[in-house]
Amino acid sequence: MPPVVGITAYEEQARWGEAWDLPATLLPRHYVDSVAATGAVPLLLPPVAGIAGALDRLDGLLLAGGGDIDPGRYGAPTGTHTAGVQTARDTAEADLLTGALTRGLPVLGVCRGMQLLNVCRGGTLHQHVPDVVGSTEHRRRTGIFDTHPVSVAEHSRTARILGRTRLDVPTYHHQSVADLGRNVTATAWAGDGTVEALEYTDVPDVLGVQWHPEMGTDPALFTWLTERAAAR
Repeated sequence: MPPVVGITAYEEQARWGEAWDLPATLLPRHYVDSVAATGAVPLLLPPVAGIAGALDRLDGLLLAGGGDIDPGRYGAPTGTHTAGVQTARDTAEADLLTGALTRGLPVLGVCRGMQLLNVCRGGTLHQHVPDVVGSTEHRRRTGIFDTHPVSVAEHSRTARILGRTRLDVPTYHHQSVADLGRNVTATAWAGDGTVEALEYTDVPDVLGVQWHPEMGTDPALFTWLTERAAAR
C-alpha cells in the first residue's frame, strides 16, 4: 500500500460556485499534486482540536505554508506587519509536530512550516524581512511566486536530497528564521543571509525549507518525504 502523507490545511473564508461564501478548510492544490505525484496518498489535516489523533494513520507529515505564527509563541510582541495569525492552527500544527516526532514520522516544513519547526524548538522569527535585509526580494509582487538563488551547505541532508548546492527557488514570504532553536541547524541561505533551509540535528528525517517547492519543477523534497514515509 502507498504511504499516507498528512498535509496541514488552512481555515479561511472562501467563495465557490454561484452562491457559496462560507468558512472552509482549504489548501492550494499544488501541495496535493506534488505529494500525489511521488506515489503517496495526500490527506488534508484541518486545524481542529484533537487532529493529532490522525497521526497513527499517517506515514509522513507536511507542514504547509500560510499566515504568520503568533509571535507570543516565541516571546515577542506582535509587529505592525504580522498578519493572518490563527491560534487554532498554531496549536494544531504544534501538536501534530510533537506527535510526529514521538512516532518517528518524517516531516517536511514549507515556508511557515519551516518557521514552525524552529519556533517549536525555542527559536525566534524576524517578523518582517524587508526591515532586516532592506529589500523586498523574498516577496516582490502580491500573489506572485518570484525566484531568487539559494546556496546549500555541502554535505548537509538538504544538499543530498536536492542533489546540488545552488538553485533558484520559488519564494513568497515576509518573515524568516532569526535565532535558531535547540538542535536546529541552518543548511541553506539566500544571498542576503536569510535562512532558507534547516534540519533537526537530534532527530532524523526532519527538514524545512523557506521556499515553496510545490510551485517549482523539482520534486526532490516531496520524493524524499514519500520515500522516508514508505520506509516506515
